[in-house]
Amino acid sequence: MKKIKLLFSIVLFGLIANSCATEELVYSVPETKNSNQLSKIYTGFPETFESGSKTSYVAADVTLPTGIWNLNDALIGTLSGDRKNGAKSIRIRNIGTVTMKFNSINGASSVSVLHAKYGTDASSSWELWYSINNGSSWTKTGSTITTSSTTLQTATFPMAIKGNVRFEIRKISGGTNRINIDDMTIDDNGALISGVFPETYESGSKTSYTPAAVTLSTGSWYFDNALIGTSASDAKSGTQSARIIDTGKITMQFDVTTGASSVDIKHATYGTDASSTWELWYSNNSGSSWTQTGSSITTSSTTLQTATFPMIVQGNIRFEIRKITGTAIRINIDDFSITAYNGTGGSGTGGVDGDHIAMGNPSGATTDITNENNYLMEKVQYKLSYNRSKATANWVSWHLDPSWTGAAPRQDDFRADTTLPSSWYQVGSTSYSGSGFDRGHECPSADRTSSVADNSETFLMTNMIPQAPVNNRQTWANLEAYGRTLVSQGNEIYIIMGCYGVGGTGSAGSANTINNGNITVPSNIWKILVVLTQGTNDVGRVTTSTRVIAVNTPNINTTGAWGTYRTSVDAIEAATGYDLLSNLSTSIQSTIEATVDNGPTK
Repeated sequence: MKKIKLLFSIVLFGLIANSCATEELVYSVPETKNSNQLSKIYTGFPETFESGSKTSYVAADVTLPTGIWNLNDALIGTLSGDRKNGAKSIRIRNIGTVTMKFNSINGASSVSVLHAKYGTDASSSWELWYSINNGSSWTKTGSTITTSSTTLQTATFPMAIKGNVRFEIRKISGGTNRINIDDMTIDDNGALISGVFPETYESGSKTSYTPAAVTLSTGSWYFDNALIGTSASDAKSGTQSARIIDTGKITMQFDVTTGASSVDIKHATYGTDASSTWELWYSNNSGSSWTQTGSSITTSSTTLQTATFPMIVQGNIRFEIRKITGTAIRINIDDFSITAYNGTGGSGTGGVDGDHIAMGNPSGATTDITNENNYLMEKVQYKLSYNRSKATANWVSWHLDPSWTGAAPRQDDFRADTTLPSSWYQVGSTSYSGSGFDRGHECPSADRTSSVADNSETFLMTNMIPQAPVNNRQTWANLEAYGRTLVSQGNEIYIIMGCYGVGGTGSAGSANTINNGNITVPSNIWKILVVLTQGTNDVGRVTTSTRVIAVNTPNINTTGAWGTYRTSVDAIEAATGYDLLSNLSTSIQSTIEATVDNGPTK
């Protein structure tokens, strides 16, 4: 996965003042790069706990390079029994906690923590919790971790949090048994990628339209029929902006190394000039060839507007703005921002191998809790879009290859998903009781048998839908088994399953809702399987001949071979309104999404 690993790093664009209300953070001095590279500003993260001192378990604050932490029933260990990557680490006993008292301002896509048993102590367990409201309330992320090794192990917690976030480690079992914690690291959530981006065009000078390179704060740009405008007629968010005339262009002469999931550009007409049109192009081979991204933009306003270009490109990338219409007509360009590649996006050509939504985010689900009927939840084992009003997922998406299967037994620990926002209704283990509908898994238990923890996560009620028993235990069970057979034959599969409509027929008859109206019974259940031979560059390997199985069944209590319910991806999109497999190129989508599979079913 190519992603900007800022190591709990917070990329700063004049946001330092907003990073914490009461605590002062200490930032390192940015390294100076040459003009063809980007300078990056880092904080002191990852927190290595090397510089602090606290020798007592009594609750107290300790100042570390990253900020102020509260250690409760915890200290900074330096003994030979302390497991550490250096000279020091945190040691926690009883049900102690280690808490950040400051925010990481760019959210988190994952957190990793080193952990081990202290000395010869027995195993104990701990959890990672986070807060997005300055510590007023906390939410658990990921699974409970059992520390049983005397050598440092890495616990990783995938998540999808934007904006301010802080973390707390809570030891929850083991009594006086102690654990060590070291090297806490955060991957940001697609933060802007450089300390000098966005490019504001404030630092350069170019007064002529004659083609020439100009050195800006981000690096060297080539201006052709373009200059740096400073006049009163130039639309700008500071004292300068780029001005382009005729069919001019401005081009980055350096690469950003972390790809892009979107680009934002401010634009406006110059003075009283008429409207004109421009495009954004990118190159991932250092300018040897270029590809347009997004639609052509018509600039017609005299005040700066923001054009956003969603994309999904990994690795080295550079950009070029091309004005394509309007002879002798000028536009202004300002505040050019790049958001790093983060594994998700629209109709791009990227996608992270093994990411559960590598093929696309079907409904554009987000982690914003105000988006309550399309709320993105990211588990280690799968990802889903949750619908608060229906109390079921809109869809669940997961990757299946041999690494996910093993000998772990079925846990049957159906339970509420406590990671939902606390104010939302939580479906419980008995909420389907007496309804005549099964607690139908979307991501199946048998697709996650590599560990007890993985299997257990499939029993969260956010992974369940009210499913007619025969439909669940026969039609869908057979399709699930067939998918695992394909994996045993050397394939890997990207699977998306969802439901839509209202009203199904279970063993007790028809119903639109269950659980006193809290849970909507869907009328249809669908699934898509993208089948690939095991390998790398998964999204890039999908071709017009890739096998894609799409199935759509009514939620009724009769049996039927799953093969008889095969349909096209286009048909499911028409029924749901989703944009499925959106990370594939549009040319490939147009072929495979229109095709109805006719391959073997056993």
